[in-house]
Amino acid sequence: MSIASPTSHLVDARKAAADTGYDAIIVGSGVSGAIIAKELSKAGKRVLIVEAGVGADREAATYEHYMLNFYGAAIKDNQAPYPVNANADMPRGPDLRKLQPGETDASGYIVQSGPYVTDTVFTRVFGGTTMHWEAKTPRMLPSDFQTRSMYDQGVDWPVSYNDLEPDYEHAEREIGVSADVEDQTYLDLNFPKDYVYPMKGLPLSYLDQMVAKGIDGSKVELYGQEYPISVRPFPQGRNGIPNTAYDGGKGFTPTGAVHNHLIEEGGRCQGNTNCVPICPVQARYHAGKTIAKALHSGRVDLLAQAVASRVVTDPDSGRVTSIEVKVYKDKDSGDYETFTLKGKIYVLASNAIETPRLMLASGLRSTSGLMGRNFMDHAYLLNWAIMPEISGTMRGTTCTGGIVDLRGGPFRRHQAAFAVDIHNDGWGWATGAPYSDIDELVDQQNLFGPDLRRGVIDRLSRQLLLAFMIEVMPSESNRVNVDPGYTDRLGNMRPIVSFGLPEYTMRGAQAARQFAKTIFARLGAHDHTRYDPADFGYLTYEGEGYAIRGGNHLAGTHVMGNSKYTSVVDTDQRSWDHGNLYLVGGGSMPSIGTSNVTLTLAALCFRSSRAMIRALG
Repeated sequence: MSIASPTSHLVDARKAAADTGYDAIIVGSGVSGAIIAKELSKAGKRVLIVEAGVGADREAATYEHYMLNFYGAAIKDNQAPYPVNANADMPRGPDLRKLQPGETDASGYIVQSGPYVTDTVFTRVFGGTTMHWEAKTPRMLPSDFQTRSMYDQGVDWPVSYNDLEPDYEHAEREIGVSADVEDQTYLDLNFPKDYVYPMKGLPLSYLDQMVAKGIDGSKVELYGQEYPISVRPFPQGRNGIPNTAYDGGKGFTPTGAVHNHLIEEGGRCQGNTNCVPICPVQARYHAGKTIAKALHSGRVDLLAQAVASRVVTDPDSGRVTSIEVKVYKDKDSGDYETFTLKGKIYVLASNAIETPRLMLASGLRSTSGLMGRNFMDHAYLLNWAIMPEISGTMRGTTCTGGIVDLRGGPFRRHQAAFAVDIHNDGWGWATGAPYSDIDELVDQQNLFGPDLRRGVIDRLSRQLLLAFMIEVMPSESNRVNVDPGYTDRLGNMRPIVSFGLPEYTMRGAQAARQFAKTIFARLGAHDHTRYDPADFGYLTYEGEGYAIRGGNHLAGTHVMGNSKYTSVVDTDQRSWDHGNLYLVGGGSMPSIGTSNVTLTLAALCFRSSRAMIRALG
């Protein structure tokens, strides 16, 4: 499909500020902003996308440059491919350290005020955090929308699973999800009759199959009830085999690499284990693919290197009158000019940290007082072991399968639910493998030359990492805030994150650790899990220590609801206090359950797009 280059739609800041014909100003080019821009442009609306990063094109050369950054990086974390840019700074994992009670750490972009230090990150480049996401796309369970009614925990959503189901289908089409319905029908997840995913499910890795061979058909007990467990493939936002039965037999054409003048038909996933943080062949979905389609309409402009600094409102009506942006000349310089952008509606589509940061920095705290509060991210507990035989570790994408049977059940009255990812990339996340393995084999086992090579191969190919994604319920004390004492190079206030893990989550972590020990025992695997008290995420519960990681699944800081006194936005993600302002994305989610948030927030944005079109019409 021939398509104009995204660079041809770059607009000069002065021209954008002088243009009074925009229907919508969208701040952020991640998946939320991309979907809304595409849907509004399809309806004939003019849109301006404001992007803080310099990566405003998706040409092949730019993507290849990101790949070279990753290959040359000494620390290959989620942000390794993406350049340091103090004008649009972003959190980076190596910045973190353990805090003492009452201590604040402002050494990274996010100001960490504790009590727990989170390593969650987001990416401020064109395409947003989908540039480094893992691309697992499970739906939330029907019970996740009703945890207060069913389990007396958390809150009920103002919409149900059935309300959102048609938009889950829209999101799965846009992302191009690869999955088989029969693998995803569990714990009351339901699909319309004859529904199929756009692409057929990706196969389980050899490591997944080895784990399945040891545990499928077995059971575990929680609070007096038995739960059968098995290994299932995850739905994936990456290209597989197009399903010819999709769309009533019309089939599905996957989107591939976004180049200068072309969106190629998508190539299939090649099983690279470094798909996090960047897919070498663009088989994995990223929001740039959706924006490319939006730009093709001719009704979408892109303003790059523009950092939103203030939302301006009319004091009488509360309606937004403009958004101020600071447009910098170069990422290596702090020089900038301030411009005012105007439209009919305004959409903040950054993420659940940046959106409340901007609102609070603008003095807009919401009638409910919940702006920035109820911040959520999944708590990850890593457990690792050595399998008794070669298991094919390092083959396949980062995560192809896992154990999802404890995502729901009556036990949620007592403890948090969790999903379990089987990692195909060994112990890298947990221990820094393979570098840590080489250190141990040389320093402790005195291996060199051929013996060292054989030792590394044997050890890496038997590594098993189970990553437990544990739900965190909303809590007003978990929040994003701002303080004029903490600013970035452009003078914008940085986000201050206060985050703690409730006892409900820690009971889930305790059960997850015992579950891992059970799984390792059934597999005959040697448990190597050790949590270092000096680790930045270390904390104790009932005398046991755990190292908790963040999941980059940001949610909950401008929650939706049925009243302006108990929420920030309505079910269309429109601000209760500012009638022409929409706060979209994961921040609107009242809870997160145990599913990666991207598919759900994408579904919410399809829902909101229809409301925006009605409002503009």
